[in-house]
Amino acid sequence: MTAPDSGALRPERAPEWLHPLLSGVRGVDAAELVQHRLPPPAHGRRAAVLVLFGEDPRHGPDVLLVERASTLREHAGQVAFPGGGSEPGDADAVATALREAEEEAGVEPDGVVPLAVLPDLFVPPSGFIVTPVLAHWARPVAVHAVDPRETASVVRVPLSELADPAHRIRVRHSSGFLGPAFVTAGLLVWGFTGGLLSALLDRGGWARPWDTTRVMDLDAAWSAARAGRQEVAGS
Repeated sequence: MTAPDSGALRPERAPEWLHPLLSGVRGVDAAELVQHRLPPPAHGRRAAVLVLFGEDPRHGPDVLLVERASTLREHAGQVAFPGGGSEPGDADAVATALREAEEEAGVEPDGVVPLAVLPDLFVPPSGFIVTPVLAHWARPVAVHAVDPRETASVVRVPLSELADPAHRIRVRHSSGFLGPAFVTAGLLVWGFTGGLLSALLDRGGWARPWDTTRVMDLDAAWSAARAGRQEVAGS
């Protein structure tokens, strides 16, 4: 993948509520955004994700997340930012992120304003070198799972819900991984996405003090998320 085209970025078009985040990520190091300390390999599979921030009059600022289909070989059932591997026709990470968001969730690229590109992050389980693209959803559209074989659901999660201390835990994986996670809207957000979201909440000034000693094994966290989904469905 070629280096992101700085001409595709329009930070000057960010709404005022995103200014603290853009200031907070300026010059950030990759080690500050992921739980592990493994640098990206010199050669690896390239990918990009779209960290798309919107605003809804009913609940305020939010972020777009997708739930992967349970039948996928990699990251089955996990909640993630829209994104995926680069393709030969992609000009840069911004192009990859926008294309993937359209293919997975029906996001219209013309309504998205790319604001910043974060450092490349290594995701050891999949071997991907991922470039996060921060963007503002200037003209939101109704989103949906475009291909149910890849995506189970698409949700706009309010930042206030993610920052709610009641929705924050740390998840322990059998591999020894221990990292920040969120249980909200019937979803469990953990791993790479949970860690990056936690870092962005901190740098955007949205984070609230939470109990970092509240640790759950992954299976228990999944059960808590499913119970929450049943409550949402029954309400």
